[in-house]
Amino acid sequence: MYKRGKRYSDSHLILIGLNEADAENPPETKFGISISLKVSKKAVIRNRLKRQLRGVIRTLMGEITPGWRVIIIVKPSAIECKYEHFLRELKQLLIKAKIINGHS
Repeated sequence: MYKRGKRYSDSHLILIGLNEADAENPPETKFGISISLKVSKKAVIRNRLKRQLRGVIRTLMGEITPGWRVIIIVKPSAIECKYEHFLRELKQLLIKAKIINGHS
């Protein structure tokens, strides 16, 4: 996945996407979130970031094309990010990766 997927990066997030779409019956798009100890040694902070990103993914799920496997890697600079910033940045990365419907 890490080697075969395409990478897209922004100031706080890295997105790795791999399209596994089958023309007739594409599988559901799956997301993985990776937050290293380099981001924060405190599990409370890492879990808060993960919760925020899951919320953003839920918000965007209706626009996302099926058949993708996506890994979101959080950079250490993301500690000060708010939900709205994650929403804007992740949506831009998904558009750049052509994962969001209507942006192919």
